[in-house]
Amino acid sequence: MLHINILFITFEFYSFMKNFFDQFDFQSNRLFGELNSAETRFVHKVMETLPIKKGGMLFYEEGIPTGVFQLKSGRAKKFKRGFSGEEQIFYIYTKEDVLGYHALLGEERYQDSCEALEDLEVNFISKSNFLKLLDDIPRLKQAVVKNISHEFGVLANTIAVLAQKDQNTRLAIFLLLLENKFNQFNGYSAGIDLTREDLSNFIGTSPESLGRSLKQFKDDGIIEIEKRIIYIKNREMLLQFLNLDLTML
Repeated sequence: MLHINILFITFEFYSFMKNFFDQFDFQSNRLFGELNSAETRFVHKVMETLPIKKGGMLFYEEGIPTGVFQLKSGRAKKFKRGFSGEEQIFYIYTKEDVLGYHALLGEERYQDSCEALEDLEVNFISKSNFLKLLDDIPRLKQAVVKNISHEFGVLANTIAVLAQKDQNTRLAIFLLLLENKFNQFNGYSAGIDLTREDLSNFIGTSPESLGRSLKQFKDDGIIEIEKRIIYIKNREMLLQFLNLDLTML
């Protein structure tokens, strides 16, 4: 009976964490993954591979959409500048994520910007080819519509965290999310490699204030820091910020 209870608790915890990550994950890396082999070949035929250097823009606010992108490698940040020029990061894209289709489908200019955090390789699909893919592959059109609806919820959840949670809670939440996002293709945690400026812009604070919170987390044994890379060492303490019943662990 004890063994069964442990399995149930482990499953409950796994389900909780999966639901937590899903609430903040665009899941755009799954768009082409739902296609069959023939449809996938059709998509790959209209892709053009482009290199983008670190700091290069995939698209920028008020720009006119010319197509969509899929990251083959590297990371990019989705952000919007405030009235005084400050930057608010809403999302970090990683390998296989598809981006740039919202404004294209809405026939409007980009409402935000996307910048390469490191050297990227991207698959680019022109506007005309992407629209033709949607017409020719009903399964892809359904996936895009479904994903746009999901992303709306993700942005709502992100805004709620930024508006309603204190700084240490925001930091705890985004450290968990970034570790999961950055290491989803690894069998181990390679840490969270992000500049302090980008991390502070992600959690909605100043670099100086972020530094104080990171020092507190480090002193409490929650994280370790090597150069700028952050490693989570005590996940249970971070989970306490989620009001999770740790008896499940």
